[in-house]
Amino acid sequence: MTKPLVDPDQFAGKGVVITGAAGIFGSWFAEAFAKAGARLCLSDNRADALAELADGLDTAERPPTHATELREAGSIKELATLIEAEWGAADIVINNAGIYPSGFLLDLAPEDWDRIMDINLRAPFLLSTALARSMIKTGRKGAIVNVSSGASRKMRRSVVPYCVSKTALDRLTKGLAIELAEYGIRVNAVEPGFAAGSEVSHLTDAHLDAVTGSIPLGRASGPEDAANAALFLASDAAAYITGATLAVDGGNSIGSLAVYQDKQAAL
Repeated sequence: MTKPLVDPDQFAGKGVVITGAAGIFGSWFAEAFAKAGARLCLSDNRADALAELADGLDTAERPPTHATELREAGSIKELATLIEAEWGAADIVINNAGIYPSGFLLDLAPEDWDRIMDINLRAPFLLSTALARSMIKTGRKGAIVNVSSGASRKMRRSVVPYCVSKTALDRLTKGLAIELAEYGIRVNAVEPGFAAGSEVSHLTDAHLDAVTGSIPLGRASGPEDAANAALFLASDAAAYITGATLAVDGGNSIGSLAVYQDKQAAL
């Protein structure tokens, strides 16, 4: 019998930090790593939602939580200090937190641009470097997984700052990968598919229907899709992978399903 690609036992006792944990993808990542036996540290700026998630996870002990304000360097430092106190160093970091506000560039205030870049780009830089220092100090050969987007490669009208932030995050992923390789720390990115229901960035029903209808594999992302990719990239099965970006989006970022002719189907 062949062995599974990712041995679930390898995550037993591993310390996993997840930002934006109370969101859709964050909670899916948390559930997947909890099921694999990992120890979790959950971060989000919504304390109530974070507490509800921590209480509901099937873990031996309630995971520590931190209501992190990712725009504040001091708050990120507090999170890093908490992790050092709990574990000495993290084994796996999932930089999942991000915002997706909609607005045209001509209407965008400078402070709105700064907010997007602070949360989507600056925060992963600050947290990754802080936790990498702890990994290096303790000799921990860890893994960092940044949550990017197909928007890094496919510009979208009215969400240009988001696209720019994710393009930069991809470059940051590669930059961290090349500088941390000598310490045995791998850095990769996953691009999750579209999922509806965000409480942070509201999307209209018309937008949800339009996006879902354009996905080549015909459905929105589910709880296991991006989570399985994160498990893989953080696992020993990906021991020779660093600086890579894995799209798990049903083909949404590769092109359009629109057919510009009268005949609309192949058969």
